Amino acid sequence: MAMTTAKINTDMLIWARERSGIAVSEFARKCDVNEEKLYKWETGQLPLTFNQAMRYAEKAHVPFGYLFLSTPPVDALPIPDLRTIEGQGCNKPSCELLDLIKLMLLCQEWYKEYLKLQLAEPNRIVGRFSVNAGVMAIVQSMRAELGVGKHPNRGKWEDYYRDLINKIEALGILVMRQSSFGHHTRPLRVEEFRGFAIADDYAPIIFVNHADALGARLFTLIHELCHIWIGQSGISDGSTKTQREEEILCNAVAAEFLVPADEFKSLWNSDLDSWQFNLPSLEGHFHVSTWTLARRALTLNLITQAQYQNYITDQQANYKDRESSSGPTYYQTKKAQISNRFSRAVVSEALSGQLLLREASQMLGGIKPGKIAHFAKELGV
Repeated sequence: MAMTTAKINTDMLIWARERSGIAVSEFARKCDVNEEKLYKWETGQLPLTFNQAMRYAEKAHVPFGYLFLSTPPVDALPIPDLRTIEGQGCNKPSCELLDLIKLMLLCQEWYKEYLKLQLAEPNRIVGRFSVNAGVMAIVQSMRAELGVGKHPNRGKWEDYYRDLINKIEALGILVMRQSSFGHHTRPLRVEEFRGFAIADDYAPIIFVNHADALGARLFTLIHELCHIWIGQSGISDGSTKTQREEEILCNAVAAEFLVPADEFKSLWNSDLDSWQFNLPSLEGHFHVSTWTLARRALTLNLITQAQYQNYITDQQANYKDRESSSGPTYYQTKKAQISNRFSRAVVSEALSGQLLLREASQMLGGIKPGKIAHFAKELGV
């Protein structure tokens, strides 16, 4: 009996594979065929069975139905792109970034409706200031709302990061952070983006790319928080060379919030053999990462762009070397990746039957529907 072949548009096969960014040889391997057979599929010389076409779509991370379209859908970023593109041609977003933002918008839409059913008021933080506001005014407002001083008196900066996330969530702002889209085979690239913010009157979201070096995440968190404060969505790469008004403001707010300029300058010693010798004592004083301190030194013209860049390159290399495979459990990881406020709402609605387990699974980053009750225990719901 002949196997049923799928009447697909071969142009869409090539589009889907190229969109995935996966090399031809690797893509053929994922589809369990050689490159020659893949070429014959894509040129229409050899028809695909339904199973083969479904596998192709799955490996390219596109809905199966897309393969039957006459022309590709327009893959535009749904929120403003504020990244500094230095002639690298990174205008075309990766499918991971696109899929991630679409998922975050879906989560936001659901949470917004959930809050309205609870008769919640709009969030009072979003858009409190305009992009023309002064840096100090925004920093003071943030400190007052979060209930934090100029910097912690003790503890490691990782504790400060977690503490700030909890305080931001207490203001009704969802904080999401992960290093891949759903699975480690779909990593998020730091070279592409460091974070993004999606402003909304009810359910503002901050996303921090955890593929980034640990020390950089704290800066990204406050940078994106500033986006919420001025009510402007956008994708950021945290570039020190940006020309965009809102990015310059958010960079300046994050720098002043984490490392106040006057205090920093009074503690900086220009007579040391190497500028880096300043870092240990400054880290002990401000309780932020040396990554953040180096960046502050750059913005205050205490070091050059080249000195800063060399230091950051070394930091990123060290971070990659240090990453170990052992770590927290699957559920602890999920708890750390997804906004606690959001997770608790999704889990309680799913367990009470108000939300399909399948939909809850999608919004919780792929936790299997049957495991949601177990995740609820981890959350203490």
